Amino acid sequence: MSKSYKIAVLGATGAVGQEMIRILEEYEVPIEKLLPLASARSAGGTVCFHGRDVIIEEATDESFQGLDFVLGAVEADMSRRFAPAIKKSGAVYIDNSSAFRLDPDVPLVVPEINGGDAILNKGIISNPNCSTIITMMAVAGLHALSPIRSMVACTYQAVSGAGQNGLRELEEQMKALAEGRPIERKVFPAQIALNVIPFIGSMTDNLYTDEEMKMQNEGQRILHQPELRVTCSCVRVPVMRSHSIAVTLKTERKISVEEAKEAIRSYPGCRLIEDYEGRCYPTPLDTSGQDLVWVGRIREDLTDENGLTLWCCGDQIRKGAAANAVQILKLFCK
Repeated sequence: MSKSYKIAVLGATGAVGQEMIRILEEYEVPIEKLLPLASARSAGGTVCFHGRDVIIEEATDESFQGLDFVLGAVEADMSRRFAPAIKKSGAVYIDNSSAFRLDPDVPLVVPEINGGDAILNKGIISNPNCSTIITMMAVAGLHALSPIRSMVACTYQAVSGAGQNGLRELEEQMKALAEGRPIERKVFPAQIALNVIPFIGSMTDNLYTDEEMKMQNEGQRILHQPELRVTCSCVRVPVMRSHSIAVTLKTERKISVEEAKEAIRSYPGCRLIEDYEGRCYPTPLDTSGQDLVWVGRIREDLTDENGLTLWCCGDQIRKGAAANAVQILKLFCK
């Protein structure tokens, strides 16, 4: 009989935390006890798990005693706040925030690509950025054929990447436009309805945003390719769910389009799109609510003989966050 685990979800009431709980059930993780943790404001509420209501408790330093795993779905500052207590308890902390992603002592893991790194943890494992996960999944099969030297990536990121308030802002702006009312904005720096915003995150010294730099900094760790160079532009688009990325990459040797298709077709967690409803590409709507990264429009780069260009889409709440964390947890379930 397989072992059952005591698992907490820190940030259980947020979009990612709620998704983690659904995926724990969906993936049939053997759980002896599920402990939903949130702020004092949410304590006393309930979440549904396997058809029963489980009471949400306030997260404190004492919450983690006796647990096997903690799935983190909180912002970086709260993650740093609770990480010492989680480590002290002996639980393994699988953190979805950016707090520890570049810490050399913390594995940064996409299970299909570098799942073995998770076993080297010292109490904390990091989930990469959502766009980074989706992109690395799309290109990992090509990297296995020939090391990727550089990439140019443009991300088209759904408003749900900004949480529940991002979803609400797009919905409210679309309704206001339909009713002829003034547009209000609180979450995004410009109107997002019927618009795109080519700026996500905070500006860094090199004039790229911190969100854009994640593709290179995290990609180097995931692919075990410290020389990888990435130029990235991150764009917020008026899409509810699932991120899309256009990628042009340069490999050490030339990879043919047919080789690339076969590598992606056979890579775990990827779906190659050659003819889906009469088209050769996925869209965000196609990929919402599931965990595969869909890849299409694979073609030669016209600027470099060792280059390829592709398009990929993936659900950033699931594979880009919650599902990836649960998949990491399942690496330890025997």
